[in-house]
Amino acid sequence: MNTITTDITWFRAAPVEAFPENGGACIKLGNDQIAVFNFTARNEWYACQNLCPHKMQMILSRGIIGDTCGEPKVACPFHKKNFSLTTGENLNGEDYRIKVYPVKVENGEVFVGVGNEISDQW
Repeated sequence: MNTITTDITWFRAAPVEAFPENGGACIKLGNDQIAVFNFTARNEWYACQNLCPHKMQMILSRGIIGDTCGEPKVACPFHKKNFSLTTGENLNGEDYRIKVYPVKVENGEVFVGVGNEISDQW
């Protein structure tokens, strides 16, 4: 199932310095844990749910980031399940996926976008 996001609300995560280069850190937004990645090797930022759906552990912020054929990914540090940081797709071909969030950096601050989502399958 795909979702269509409308009206993004941006939340301040932390200053840029709070995130390790080529690594991630976890922020809490309401009741949700979100992994934010400073992928300096690509000069890009990504965010996804912190919960790995494979074993239901809050661990993705400590995952290993890299890419597969140009697709940025995070690998769960426990079981090495790989997820796209752009689509949330499981790159191992399994059915479960992760939620991804837009990220922007302004004036040295990192922001994570959360939107109102609706299903595109009625």
